[in-house]
Amino acid sequence: MNFKEIEIWFVTGAQLLYGGEAVAAVNAHSSEIVKSLNESGKLPLKIVYKGTVNSSAEVAGVLGAANADSHCAGVITWMHTFSPAKMWIKGLQDYRKPLLHLHTQFNREIPWSEIDMDFMNLNQSAHGDREFGHIVSRMRKNRKVVVGHWTDGGVQNRIAVWMRVAAAWADAREMLIVRFGDNMNNVAVTDGDKLEAEMRLGYHVDYYGIGCLAEYQANVTESEVDTLVFEYEQLYTFAENCRRGAKDYGQVREAAREEIALRRFLQDRGAKAFTTNFDALHGLNQLPGLACQRLMAEGYGFGAEGDWKTAALVRTFWVMAQGLPGGTSFMEDYTYHFNGDRSAILQAHMLEVSPEITVQKPRLEVHPLGIGGKADPARLVFTAHPGTGIAATVVDMGNRFRMIVNEVEVVEPEEALPKLPVAGALWIPQPNLEVGAAAWILAGGTHHTAFTYALNSEYMEDYADIAGIELLTVDKNTTLKGFKFELKVNEVYYLLNKSLQ
Repeated sequence: MNFKEIEIWFVTGAQLLYGGEAVAAVNAHSSEIVKSLNESGKLPLKIVYKGTVNSSAEVAGVLGAANADSHCAGVITWMHTFSPAKMWIKGLQDYRKPLLHLHTQFNREIPWSEIDMDFMNLNQSAHGDREFGHIVSRMRKNRKVVVGHWTDGGVQNRIAVWMRVAAAWADAREMLIVRFGDNMNNVAVTDGDKLEAEMRLGYHVDYYGIGCLAEYQANVTESEVDTLVFEYEQLYTFAENCRRGAKDYGQVREAAREEIALRRFLQDRGAKAFTTNFDALHGLNQLPGLACQRLMAEGYGFGAEGDWKTAALVRTFWVMAQGLPGGTSFMEDYTYHFNGDRSAILQAHMLEVSPEITVQKPRLEVHPLGIGGKADPARLVFTAHPGTGIAATVVDMGNRFRMIVNEVEVVEPEEALPKLPVAGALWIPQPNLEVGAAAWILAGGTHHTAFTYALNSEYMEDYADIAGIELLTVDKNTTLKGFKFELKVNEVYYLLNKSLQ
């Protein structure tokens, strides 16, 4: 996804009560604000000014056009003067895209010695935005409210967060997930309601037998494999047994063949995410671990064992994080390291962790897997670098989707892991392992997560608001007593909300 292909519209509320000159001033001020925001260098998407709206028909027209324009990912509104909110009702009733309410004003400070009633009539954001805010709340429309002067860096940063989320939401509404096989037998969290997910989150999941991928693999040429293996040799350190002429060099070539076939299969269908399952590998030489690692780094979402919800979330994280440092990956909780205040969780998977989350030069290795019943698979081996990030999951609670977010601190392993040839990370869930893991389990969290260094909890709050799903955040301030109470309150809220629909 290219951020240059989408835009955010800016709409200013006003009215004709104060005359044409006032409307012209509102228009000029709005144009200057939009120009300044675009030139700030802090916003990932271009803002397009769509003028002032002074009537119900004008509001309905511009918001209807925003709905219909595939390049528009959302709308920013601002009430320069007092904009009677009844005129926003029809437009907001039909509006379906993300909404940000910018509560600002053109002037930073009060011009103490010059202020008069003409100035007051023109610059009425302090109560004009409250009028608008009332009707949006009355209509139960989710939106982000950003307060502060439009030149402030903090204001611009909060707008930038919402823009990235809006872009990812637009991407999710058109997301095709290819699912090779079903989910792992008898596993609960990797399954779920795909129909409700498509209605609520936009994901569409298509089933394909692994034989469909095997057919693509049969058409990959040796020349194509040569080219990709040469690329591997430039990017990665090869283990001795993987080099040209060595025992497992053929397995590296087979991994390249699978990658070429998988990428081509996804491209031909316009898919943005995919899942694999080690129980369904008929026609493949090995579990496609290396291919999954590299495709995640390119922006494809991935979930193991048929986990389509995590695959979608990995893709959504990647879209949000474009251009930001840190990286994003599929991850799985494996085993604990109980060490007092520094107790941590070793994160890994059989093979599929994205090299985006390391500063090391990955090492390409081939080892037996002991699961799946196929030949020894190739994989990239590395350790995630220290830093802070978030791990998140979306679970199906029957009457709603719940997003669970845990802020984490990635730390250096205390020792090397010479007999565990996989990519991984060691992290301390906030506020600590005891509370973080207990809260995650109480919330029904999965053992698979989407992980990223590039984002924080604000992105997830914006995403949950736009999607209209439940959000639970586990951070440094979480206590189990408070978290349990939040779970109970949320349960009541969603039960009542369902009964009122």
